[in-house]
Formats: sequence, C-alpha cells, structure tokens
Amino acid sequence: MELTDILYEKTNGLAKITINRPEVYNAFRARTIQELIWSFRDAWDDNRIGVVILTGSGEKAFCVGGDQKEKGEEGGYDYSGGLGGGIGLEVETLHQTIRNIPKPVIAAVNGFAIGGGHVLHVICDLTIASEKAKFGQSGPKVGSYDAGFGSAYLARIVGEKKAREIWYLCEQYSAQESKEMGLVNKIVPADQLQQAAEEWAEKILQKSPTALKMLKYSFNADSANIQGISQLSMSSLAMFYNTEESEEGKNAFLEKRPVDFKKFRR
Repeated sequence: MELTDILYEKTNGLAKITINRPEVYNAFRARTIQELIWSFRDAWDDNRIGVVILTGSGEKAFCVGGDQKEKGEEGGYDYSGGLGGGIGLEVETLHQTIRNIPKPVIAAVNGFAIGGGHVLHVICDLTIASEKAKFGQSGPKVGSYDAGFGSAYLARIVGEKKAREIWYLCEQYSAQESKEMGLVNKIVPADQLQQAAEEWAEKILQKSPTALKMLKYSFNADSANIQGISQLSMSSLAMFYNTEESEEGKNAFLEKRPVDFKKFRR
C-alpha cells in the first residue's frame, strides 16, 4: 500500500507507526485510518515483529481525532475507496486491530492527544508521554462522541466518575494529571520520548512472544463485550452526523466561533 498519511518502519523486531499530518495536528481522515489499519495488520502478520510503537509527527500533537475539514455535507467524512463503516471512517476496525494484534502496542504521546486521538492512546497497551503532552476529549464540543471503547473502556481505566468528567467537561489534562488517573504509564522529557519508547520495546522483545500474546488476550477478555457496544456507537454516530445538532458543532469549529447547542434543548 502506498503510504501518504503515515510513516511506517520496521527495525530489529520493532514496528514504528507515525501519523504524519503535522500541519493539522495529526488529525486523521479516511485515508489515514486505512493506512493505520494496513500498517498494524502488516506488523501483525510479520513474525519478526514483537512490539509496535504508535506516535505522531512533529512536536505539537500525537493525534487530535477526525479532521473536521474532511467532514462531508451529509455528515460523514469524505473518502475515496474502502469501506466507510457508516461515517466514512473505519475507526471501529482500527480500534479492534490495535486491541487484537497479538503484540504489545506502546503509544508514545508527543503532544496533544485529543478526541479520537485520545481514544487511540487509551486503546494501546501502554502509554509513555512527553512532559508536554496534553490529554482530553472534545466530542461533545464539536457534535461527536465515542460511546464504545472511548468511553466504556476509559471508565475501566480511570473510574466512572473521572471518565464522565473527561467526556462531559471536555477539559485538557497534563501528562502528570493523566499519570495520576492511570491513563499514562510513564512521563519523560520531550527529547527523550522516542528513546524511552524504544527502550520499553527492547525490554518487551526480550520476553516470550507466546506469553505476551496470551496475556494480551487475557487482559482483553474482561472488556471484550465493549466491542458490541462500539458497533452500536458507530452506527448511532453515523445517524447523528446527519443532524443539525452535529452540524452546529462542526460549523462552529470550522468558523472559529462559539458553539450554540442551546436551541437543541427546546
């Protein structure tokens, strides 16, 4: 597959996947999602690969979710080729691929991990963050949501009360605050992030691949029911994107004006 939106490299048992759209804070479009799925599946099929690092290009962002400028007139995202999964993005497939790949996935969060980008790091097995990283949700601010792994699994990590706070208030949290709530495993200086991720990867590569695979399956089993919830979530989101309420969130973001959801409470 020709890669335009991500960088993909494999070295000595490590696969590194970098979202490479720094001009839009590594926001993803349909093409980006397709390339991410392809890369994770390639790493899955390659028996020489034992661990995957997911990160973002540049110093500002890991990923800030879906690119609002790519959102079409009918609510879903514009895309060329592939299956859209109802919203023009194969996000559900990507989530399942990251969870199910029988190899540990490390998120190296170099900057903003917001919205759909926040969900990506949550789903990864481990998260190492730059001290400059910021975490948070934005969905309800822009007429969107992730009622699957992005909320139900998040609650398993940080607890119900904190997960509701993250989604209802849409505030941003520092790397230290995120570590305290269990979202981040380790914090390092920005210029040491990639090195730290690779050091953890090397430690993992020294372990039994079968043992790691079975452990990941075991960890996933307890929250496997969320996959069904995720399917319902994405189906409902496809319908929601066709409403005036969702459009208001998108348009306010693009027009850089305050959003007005009050009229939808009448």
